[in-house]
Amino acid sequence: MSVRNAAKILTSVMTAASLSLAVLMPAGPAFADAGFRQWVAGFRATAVAGGVSGAVYDQAFRDIKEPDPVVLEKARTQPEFTAPAWDYFDNRVHDQSIAVGQQMAKKWKPWLDRIEARFGVDRYILLAIWSMESNYGEILKRDDIMRNVIRSLATLGYGDPKRSKYARTQLVAALKILQTGDIDESHLMGSWAGAMGQTQFIPTSYQHYAVDMDGNGKRDIWNSIPDALATSANLLKKNGWQAGKTWGYEVTIPAGKLPGGSKTLAQWQALGVVRASGKPFKTLTDKATLKVPDGRGGPAFLMIRNFSVIKAYNNADKYALAVGLLADEIAGGNGLVQDWKRPFTKLSFEERQELQKRLSQHGLYDGKFDGKIGDGSKTAIMAYQAKVGLTQDGYPSLEVLKWLRQK
Repeated sequence: MSVRNAAKILTSVMTAASLSLAVLMPAGPAFADAGFRQWVAGFRATAVAGGVSGAVYDQAFRDIKEPDPVVLEKARTQPEFTAPAWDYFDNRVHDQSIAVGQQMAKKWKPWLDRIEARFGVDRYILLAIWSMESNYGEILKRDDIMRNVIRSLATLGYGDPKRSKYARTQLVAALKILQTGDIDESHLMGSWAGAMGQTQFIPTSYQHYAVDMDGNGKRDIWNSIPDALATSANLLKKNGWQAGKTWGYEVTIPAGKLPGGSKTLAQWQALGVVRASGKPFKTLTDKATLKVPDGRGGPAFLMIRNFSVIKAYNNADKYALAVGLLADEIAGGNGLVQDWKRPFTKLSFEERQELQKRLSQHGLYDGKFDGKIGDGSKTAIMAYQAKVGLTQDGYPSLEVLKWLRQK
């Protein structure tokens, strides 16, 4: 299974209601801990049958005596929603992610040269994935996000019926990672759902694709940037990445209905679909599919083969498009010609941080000043809009920031 597809599946479905967890743990913490320890003891035979040594299993669970309540809470409250296109892309493709990506391109150039030569995968795509997955490793520094992978997966295997099968498979794979010696149990950290390292691989995907690029004898995607980026490159190569080709093109489309399906760029061009930049398509024989994620009033794209390969990392059009757009801008591109249909004046990344700080000063926001506009920021914006008599839309707009600057 490709990296993050399993994680996407497990986060895209609603988990059993809290009553289901109550059935598993009906008598409070003491009962829950006893039940969990019994589950851990019982799963040992499954892990050993799957190739994990008893000694590795015992060492991994030596200090794990109870399920992780944060993991259960995350599992129970994962939302189902469809964000507007501008909301998704503004939080991922912005001046800060581009600037840091360009800094990383310089810092890691010798290794990126080697990785690109070995796997044929564009370095800027790898940098964009690194940004999308862990904010260039910054997420790994956050104790409020990073969790013990063994404990997280055991918690899901024990206490979450919807994710139990996934978690048990991943737990055996994670234990095998410990068994290889690539990382020790105290550093085997990941997301609540078990995605690990700089570029967020679930354990089974790590087993399939992990690479020791720096040659130190360990496939360390947590601490070695060369290993992490090479592992991502290996995944893309093995899923059919076409070296020397782009992921797609922003285009302008003519009025009237266009046919669907895959066509060569030459055929699309004959239909009046041309690059938005005015430049010619590179290879007219490449086949492409037309996508308009924000409707006809927003930007349009012709996606070629490598776009689908990026989706092997995370099977979502928005994800793959964000990677492609961010990669292009890290490489020095000018960004979109036709912007998203944003119903307000866009803020820069620094202005979004300022917005959060000013909302905090009003006692309306208590999150991090990270420039990412999530539910906490939107709730705070709406509270402020209600306070001053503005339309309560929750938009991170220049208009709201101007009001905050005056008050």
